[in-house]
Amino acid sequence: MMPALQKNKIYTYADYASWGDDVKCELIGGVVYMMAPGATQTHQETSGELYRQIANYLLDKPCKVFHPPFDVCLHADGDEDKTVVQPDLFVVCDRSKLDGKRCNGAPDMVIEILSPSSANRDTLLKFNKYMQAGVREYWIVDPDDKIVRVCILKNGKLEITDFLSPDTIPISVLDGCKIDMARVFAR
Repeated sequence: MMPALQKNKIYTYADYASWGDDVKCELIGGVVYMMAPGATQTHQETSGELYRQIANYLLDKPCKVFHPPFDVCLHADGDEDKTVVQPDLFVVCDRSKLDGKRCNGAPDMVIEILSPSSANRDTLLKFNKYMQAGVREYWIVDPDDKIVRVCILKNGKLEITDFLSPDTIPISVLDGCKIDMARVFAR
């Protein structure tokens, strides 16, 4: 059970972990952001198809794809980390970042699927945190408008490209992996 939040308190992963699995929230810079209680059918179908395509590509490869509930301590500060997120999907190639209960450090790739309750957080706040932490590829998927914004961090420079369905989108951090967006957005 989550205790009453204290104004101006900066929370850490240790606080977050003590609240239990029933509390659906993320920490961004020590500030608590409550998550919506459930995902829509469209969100689930979009996430499921993206996961299927990425997981199929990664069979017998060292990188792994994850979905919630699985925590990412973005700055690898362990119990003291002040940014703990649960991306809709993320890929980790450095398995030493995984300790069985969380990912410690920036994933190689993060995918967030927009919903009305999270759109501003995903496109602004989390976008900035992901880039600062060194996430190499960040996808912002808008299932309603069938648009995917791909943000690639290369040598400290950010490249942003928008794709529309039915484009096939390459994943730059997974050489040879391409996502068929016509299947992702098929309804």
